[in-house]
Amino acid sequence: MPRWESDAQGRLERAALELFETQGFERTSVAQIADAAGLKERSFYRYFPDKREVLFAGNELEAHLVAQVEAADPDLTPIEALLTALGTAEGIFRPREFLLRRGSVIAANPALAERDLIKLADIAEALAPALERRGVEPGTARFIVDVVLAIHRRAMPRWLAEPDTTLAQLMAEAAAELREVVTLPAPTVRPTTR
Repeated sequence: MPRWESDAQGRLERAALELFETQGFERTSVAQIADAAGLKERSFYRYFPDKREVLFAGNELEAHLVAQVEAADPDLTPIEALLTALGTAEGIFRPREFLLRRGSVIAANPALAERDLIKLADIAEALAPALERRGVEPGTARFIVDVVLAIHRRAMPRWLAEPDTTLAQLMAEAAAELREVVTLPAPTVRPTTR
């Protein structure tokens, strides 16, 4: 008789996170994750191709961001469109506690840290064409995406640590910090003597 599978994907994600925290990523098997979630091992593979992907499931964030950029007011600059899109993403993120725990597990394992970077690169690859469809030249689109993702990387840890602040507010603050840094007067360069 098949086991009950309501919210099977969520149960697998939570079970994997718990096992990765307690016994480590390398020492955790797919069978252990499935068992801890109350499922059979083959059920795991209905949702995830391998155990790394259990912490990186789905393309909801990528799809959300592309849709937000494409639907953005045409009067917004490309950077404003991306900042606005990323500012709305907190509605689809997992709970902060899960993200904090997930971040610790990823930081402790090089294979997961590499996968995290690949996921970020995938998001960047999806966002650049969204900007191009708004009339931005391809090289410029990728540059803008990289800058906005750097702003996001600055804001995200703050958002995780400050539950009473919205991601949109922290993205705006990080963007203001960047503007301040790039508009500082250039330091005087002294000629070197030999």
